[in-house]
Amino acid sequence: MIIRNTEELTSKGNIEGRKIVLDIIEHALEHVDSYNLISNLVQLRNGLTIGSLSYNLDEVENIYVVGGGKQVSFVAAALEDILGDRICEGVVVEKRGWGCKTARITVVEGGHPVPDKGSAKGAEAIVKIAEKADADDLVIVCVTGGCTSLTALPPKDIPLEDVQEVFELLLWSGAGIEDMNIVRKHLSQVGGGKLSLLIHPAEIVGLIAIDEVAGIPWGPTVPDTTTFLDASNVLKRHDLWSKIPRSVTRYFEQRDTLEETPKASDFQKKGVKAHNLVFAENGMLCKAAETRAMNLGVGAAIVTTVLEGEAKDVGMTLASITKEIEKNARPFKSPCVLIAGGETTVTIQQEPGEGGRNQELALAAALKIAGSGNIVIVSIGTDGTDGPTDIAGAIVDGYTCKRAENARIDLFEELKRHNSSRVFKELQDAVYTNNTKTNLMDLMIAYVAKER
Repeated sequence: MIIRNTEELTSKGNIEGRKIVLDIIEHALEHVDSYNLISNLVQLRNGLTIGSLSYNLDEVENIYVVGGGKQVSFVAAALEDILGDRICEGVVVEKRGWGCKTARITVVEGGHPVPDKGSAKGAEAIVKIAEKADADDLVIVCVTGGCTSLTALPPKDIPLEDVQEVFELLLWSGAGIEDMNIVRKHLSQVGGGKLSLLIHPAEIVGLIAIDEVAGIPWGPTVPDTTTFLDASNVLKRHDLWSKIPRSVTRYFEQRDTLEETPKASDFQKKGVKAHNLVFAENGMLCKAAETRAMNLGVGAAIVTTVLEGEAKDVGMTLASITKEIEKNARPFKSPCVLIAGGETTVTIQQEPGEGGRNQELALAAALKIAGSGNIVIVSIGTDGTDGPTDIAGAIVDGYTCKRAENARIDLFEELKRHNSSRVFKELQDAVYTNNTKTNLMDLMIAYVAKER
């Protein structure tokens, strides 16, 4: 089982509805297991095939494996089991305390969502392998969500502590993931396609799990489309320019003398051989959820795979749609399941409590569906963590508010303080998972039963 406290979560409230949404999530996560997806994509038969790519291994001198991201160690483990001792050397950077053990590929633990010394150490090890790779070598680069933080190697003139401060400020600012990454890859020695230049002239295969709403290949092997000016503008747009360390503003002010992140034209001019293959994305996850709901005999609709916005607003909007279905049977008739994928944000104005965007979304939704005997909503981070917590997300129904009242918990106050973890721990509605072996943004499932 991926969800490790299913029995606890289905012991109260709308038990039938809770069982349905948790069953859907369980099956959807199983479908996008990174180990299995890589095992299907990469084959060692009469040579090496990776998707549509084919390699005669007699013509490949060394195979290296590098990468970073949450749950990336499962990608590395799959490659180990397929390629065995054909892997010459490898290193991936995994979130501390997560992932799995590997035999040939070194797993370095780093910090996420804020990088730490482990992140920099892992990135340095990746750079060493990249610089070692030669024209007859093949470098497989594994990229999952969180790679930017877990492989953070600051420019030489900027201390790691200053980069950490920028990451923290961005996380609290309410900036979307694309905006955050524009800044972060311009504060990295490997991000924004720079790793491909370091690996050149070896051939590169990027195995990428898309963890961004934009839905396009990303990471250290993909040419960048943004600039230092774009990064500066993001910081100014989110009122962070005057708050970030002086070493960072000074660095961006020198942009005219700095080498930009490589563009597609730079790859072409230098003859960089980089093949970037997507092995998982949020649409696969949502489709699997839809299929499972229909197999359970429940109507299902994927309402979006590109969900963004302030978590509490998204939670109330999703809940409002379920209320419309319950009351007026539109835009769908019950029983039905609504499926959404994406990544919301939380804007922090003061010292916050403990929580994460999925828990905050669920808490706001609970307030909207209070009293309903038909609606259940769950929201989780697919990597098994929500924000800085070890909670994946939370589940709520029409009985949540009454249970909170009985426990003397003021949901409005806790929402205002961004203290959602306290609520769901006390109500035993926090969702905990074992290793999900994936990281594809967030998944939200809303169930509306027939009118009781």
